[in-house]
Amino acid sequence: MAHSHSHDRDHRGHSHDGHAHNGPAPVFAEPGHDHSHCSSTVLARAESLSAERGVRLTQIRRQVLEALAATHQPIGAYELIEKLEDTEGKRPAPITVYRALDFLLEQGFAHRIESRNAFIACAHDHKDGSVVMFLICESCGTVGEAESEAVGKALATAAGAIGFIPRGQVIELAGICRHCQAKAQG
Repeated sequence: MAHSHSHDRDHRGHSHDGHAHNGPAPVFAEPGHDHSHCSSTVLARAESLSAERGVRLTQIRRQVLEALAATHQPIGAYELIEKLEDTEGKRPAPITVYRALDFLLEQGFAHRIESRNAFIACAHDHKDGSVVMFLICESCGTVGEAESEAVGKALATAAGAIGFIPRGQVIELAGICRHCQAKAQG
């Protein structure tokens, strides 16, 4: 979900408007952003990393990733199947789409939004030890993505205090994005 907008940021990765950002991408798509650029960024990253890792971004895997990258809203597996229907009305088998999703998740090219039982594309390189946070707008359905090493350390410390070793650290936060807040106030 990389975007083409640049914002002034302080040293913590926050823009001067106070919203957290992950690297060069804003947490949520700005109105009027160049979505074709962010979509192509997702695909270029996947192609580059696949070649670097010696894994294949097959045609179906690429098609699934393209469908995910076409929106900033999470998409369920069966909705993906519908989106992948060809001009003759033929759809890929569910197992084929699920295998493609498994590959994309394993490679970090997509994420699963547990609360929605759906998936989104990812254009970020997450740091080890960081917590990935999905900020889900309850109004427009858009999902923003941010990460925090500090939150990751705090969770690891809390888990370690009771002898628990976390396998993964993902947080989903529901709320209202600033664009929907502005619409409601405007």
